[in-house]
Amino acid sequence: MANGCYNLIPNKDFKIRKVIKSLETSPIRKIANTAIGKKGIIPLYFGETDIPTPSFISQAMKDALDQGYTFYSVNQGIPALVEIISKYTSSLHKKNIAPSRIMVTSAGMNALMIASEAIIDPNDKIICITPVWPNFMRCIEIMGGEVIEIPLIYSNSNNTWKLNIEEIRKNIKDVKAIYINSPNNPTGWMINTQEQMEILELCRMNKTWIISDEVYERIVYDRNVAPSFLELTDENDLLMVVNSFSKSWAMTGWRLGWIIVPESLLNIFEKLNEFNVASPSSPAQYAGITAINDGEDFLKTMINNLRNSRELTINSLSNFSRVILPFPEAAFYAYFKVKDVHHSEKFCFEVLSSTGVGLAPGTSFGTGGNSWIRICYAKSPDLLNQAFEKLKPVLS
Repeated sequence: MANGCYNLIPNKDFKIRKVIKSLETSPIRKIANTAIGKKGIIPLYFGETDIPTPSFISQAMKDALDQGYTFYSVNQGIPALVEIISKYTSSLHKKNIAPSRIMVTSAGMNALMIASEAIIDPNDKIICITPVWPNFMRCIEIMGGEVIEIPLIYSNSNNTWKLNIEEIRKNIKDVKAIYINSPNNPTGWMINTQEQMEILELCRMNKTWIISDEVYERIVYDRNVAPSFLELTDENDLLMVVNSFSKSWAMTGWRLGWIIVPESLLNIFEKLNEFNVASPSSPAQYAGITAINDGEDFLKTMINNLRNSRELTINSLSNFSRVILPFPEAAFYAYFKVKDVHHSEKFCFEVLSSTGVGLAPGTSFGTGGNSWIRICYAKSPDLLNQAFEKLKPVLS
């Protein structure tokens, strides 16, 4: 010590793992961090609605607090919540999903990290279907794995996205798992049952895990629920399905989700839950019970509102001469290409500065996003109209 103070250790001596030091900050977060707290900003960068959590869900948490449910729960989750998730999922997908396959997590993100910890060894290769929410790719890197991006194919002829099955077939033999997010963030693409069957066949032949991120399964506009791998598999398939309360019940800040795994592996995942968070928030879990039990009317109303916002967004963006917009089938995003833009992050910063509208750059979602932009249209029509009016000069 000098003058009663410890000598500061130079950063180079902190001995942080190289892979952690090399993790890049999300471009979305970079843009948002410059905008949060400023007046007049229209934030379309984050993936959440502008609807507060319904009061009946919040009241359930208040009741849980008042009743003293403030202690640890078992690692799997509160039994009543596990049971209701089992019934809910089984009913949605017309397939019995036993409680012994379900573990409650502190959000879908926590579930994805635990999935990575369970199966990824250093140098394992994991296919990620991109463009995609980037956080799981960072989970792979944190565990020392290698991300193999296989982009969706953009079809000029019908202006939609489709899965590149042939490229998956070429790479599947050398990988530990394939990660698929459907309905997809950022594109709104939704996998169909035939594509799921082809993926399942390939993964069964090669003993490859499927990690299916289905957090947007209820944010669909032409049916009650999106296709799920749960409908085609049995309890012994190498399948993990991740879900969350965030999107369907407007509970992004609550950090509550679940993961469905092979029954024989539940004890492994319970141990990982113990070593990550011990157990999710007990009061939040009681609110989750109420969300599933009583939240269907809220969900249907929200979907109707989102349907209107999607139509408004498609009509507005389609009128801008610089925009190419593939049709978003599901979720609540529009992912569009802007002509003559070759650095989407730089473009988004410029747009934020000149218009006050916060957008998400395509580089956030994998390679090939330099000309692409994502907006979250889960906002009120008034706010969206304001945003598109401000964006008109830069997108026309």
